Amino acid sequence: MKVGVFTVLFAQKSFEDMLDYVQQSGLKAVEIGTGGYPGHAHCDRDALLESEEKRRDYLDKVTARGLEISAFSCHGNPISPDTAFAEESRQALRKTIQLASQMDVPVVNCFSGTAGDHEQAKYPNWPVTPWPNEYGDILKWQWEEKLIPYWKEIGAFAQAHGVKIGLELHGGFLVHTPHTMLKLREATCEAIGANLDPSHLWWQGIDPVAAIKILGQANAIHHFHAKDTYIDQDNVNMYGLVDMQPYGEVQTRAWTFRSVGCGHSMQEWSDMISALRTYGYDHVVSIEHEDPIMSIEEGFARAVKNLNDIIIEEQPSDMWWV
Repeated sequence: MKVGVFTVLFAQKSFEDMLDYVQQSGLKAVEIGTGGYPGHAHCDRDALLESEEKRRDYLDKVTARGLEISAFSCHGNPISPDTAFAEESRQALRKTIQLASQMDVPVVNCFSGTAGDHEQAKYPNWPVTPWPNEYGDILKWQWEEKLIPYWKEIGAFAQAHGVKIGLELHGGFLVHTPHTMLKLREATCEAIGANLDPSHLWWQGIDPVAAIKILGQANAIHHFHAKDTYIDQDNVNMYGLVDMQPYGEVQTRAWTFRSVGCGHSMQEWSDMISALRTYGYDHVVSIEHEDPIMSIEEGFARAVKNLNDIIIEEQPSDMWWV
């Protein structure tokens, strides 16, 4: 495995300055935004699609610094009832898959999306309880009429281009747990897998090591994000885990995103890295920084140090003691 970073952290830097900074930090990989919520500060997707020379020059700048691109990321909502945003998300994803195929980038990360509750809906609707029964009816309609048909099509498109899709298991979207990940994968194809981010599992009450085992046994982990979550139990008792307070309300929120090792112990992080190795993941652990009480530089540096202490880079030796 290698440690990398989701470079949206450094959107204010030029492409080459960002690469220099990542290299100087001792990392081995970059995950680059190509549209949607992450933006595309370091990737002119359309220009690269149109020019082999530009693609070659772009990759040369990455590899000259001893780096690789672990994934392109274009998180959006391709099944949103906001038809303009849905189409923007769909186009970004299709073009990113094409670009990844042309540039030998193995994974495209994104969200599964969330539909409305009927054809004329204006806003997404994320059901979180099966009763009253209309919530269950909405969820069934979303999966059967929107989610599965779209991902059957785009999964086949990704497969044809030799690219894997990493769906981030994120609350607010229909695929947000190991169960929903495997349910969609079974209904579509094996190109569909997880961009596993433990920070979104912890606040749902899911043990990330257990999730790695579940998804790893199905060979369904395509990418991994390194971000932590601090759970404030006193605030959980007041607001519950489905906490709608703004992320900036750190004093009262039930949970808050943190840099690696600032929400859970490094033993727990080491257990995750060991589980990834045990269940066959040998790609990049990509740092994502959304810590509201640390600067980007300090939070990033903390994550780099902590992950470098526990990452398993080499293949295991023969069992000489057996």
